[in-house]
Amino acid sequence: MSNRMTLAVLAASSIIAGPVAANTVELGPRPFYLIDRMEEGALKDKLASCEGMEMRPSAFSIAHRGAPLMFPEHTVESNRAAARMGAGVMECDVAFTADKQLVCRHAQNDLHTTTNILATDLAAKCTTPFSPAADGAEAAVECRTSDITLAEYETLIGKMDAGNPQATTVEDYMNATAPWRTDLYSAMGGTLMTHAQSIALFDEMGAQFTPELKDPAVEMPFDGYTMDDYAHQLIEEYRAAGIEPSRVWPQSFNEDVVKYWIENEGDFGQQAVFLVEWTDGFDEQDPATWLQDFAALKAEGVNYLAPSINMLVTVEDGEIVASAYAKAAKEAGLNLIAWTLERSGPLNNGGGWYYESVNEVIDNDGDYFTVLDVLAQDVGVEGVFSDWPATVTYYANCMGIGS
Repeated sequence: MSNRMTLAVLAASSIIAGPVAANTVELGPRPFYLIDRMEEGALKDKLASCEGMEMRPSAFSIAHRGAPLMFPEHTVESNRAAARMGAGVMECDVAFTADKQLVCRHAQNDLHTTTNILATDLAAKCTTPFSPAADGAEAAVECRTSDITLAEYETLIGKMDAGNPQATTVEDYMNATAPWRTDLYSAMGGTLMTHAQSIALFDEMGAQFTPELKDPAVEMPFDGYTMDDYAHQLIEEYRAAGIEPSRVWPQSFNEDVVKYWIENEGDFGQQAVFLVEWTDGFDEQDPATWLQDFAALKAEGVNYLAPSINMLVTVEDGEIVASAYAKAAKEAGLNLIAWTLERSGPLNNGGGWYYESVNEVIDNDGDYFTVLDVLAQDVGVEGVFSDWPATVTYYANCMGIGS
C-alpha cells in the first residue's frame, strides 16, 4: 500500500505457539533460499547485504489469503503465520452463507477444495454433490458457502486448496495438494473465520485490512439480498468494529461494486481498489487491447488499481521492465497494487500464468526477487500480494519502503 499509510505496530498477541513480542518478524529460510538462486549482480548483492538486518512489519507486504504456500488459506493459522512474516496488510475474501452472513473464502463455491465439507454430512447440501470421474469425464462437485448456514459453516475445518479431478473417491479428491506446497500445517485442520472474526484478528495484530468482495456464484438478488446490500454489509462490519477507514482497502473485480463504495460509503470508498486481470487478447504493450480506461476510472473516483503481475511487466532487450500498461496507469494518477508474487510455485518452468508476459526470461526461483524489484522500483507499486509474505517483507525492509 501507499508509503503515506501509517502501519500500527504489530501488537503482542497469542500466536499459534504462544505470545509474540511486538514487532517480531520471523522470516524463516525462504528469502535467503531465493537470494542464493539469483544471478550474480547488484540486486543480489544488495539483498544479501541485509541478511543480518532487524526486520519490521511492512505495509508493502500484503498477505494473500494469509500464507497459503504452506497453510490452509483464510484460516486463523494462515493469517497468524503471515503476521509473523511481517505482512502489514491482511486479506479476507468475503463470501456469504445461506443466512447472509459474511465469511472468509476465496470464492463462494470453493468449499469442496478448501475445507473438509466432503467428509462431513454437509456434503449432501452441496449444489453438486461429489460424483466420481468415469468414462473419461472428470469428477464433478461444487459446494458453496450459500449452501449452508453460518452455524454449519463454523463446523468445517480448512485444508490446503486442492481437488483431484480424476478422483473416483472423495478421499482421493480431497488428497490433492500440489507437490510444491505441503500438508504439514494442515494435518490438524485450519480454523475458519467469519469476516467479523478476521477484523478482530487483524486488528489484534496491528495490521491494515484489504477485504475482497467476491462475485457470487448464485444469481443476485439472493433471497432479496442485493449486490448493494452485500457491498454495504462488508463495510458496515468495519464500522461496527470501530475500525478507521484509513486502515481499510476494500477491493473487488466488480467495477460496479467499487463505484458503489466510492459513491455511498464515505471515506471507506476513497481507498477502494479495483482489481483487474490478464484476459485473452491482452497485450501489456498495446493500448488497443486494454479494457480499462484509466482517465475515466480516475474521473469516477477510483484511486487504486490492482492488476495481476503479468499486466505490469514486460521484456525489453532480454530484461524485465515496467510495461506500457503500467506506465499509462501511473501517468493517469492511479496507484497500483500487484498480485500475486508467490502463487506459481517453482519458477523453473517459466512461471506460468502470473508471469505470462515475461515467461521467456523466467527460469529459476531467484526471479521472484527480480520481478519484485521491477514492480517496486520501475513500476512503483504501492504494495505486493504474496502467498508467502516473508519474501516481500524482506525486500521492503532491505530497500526501506512501505513501513
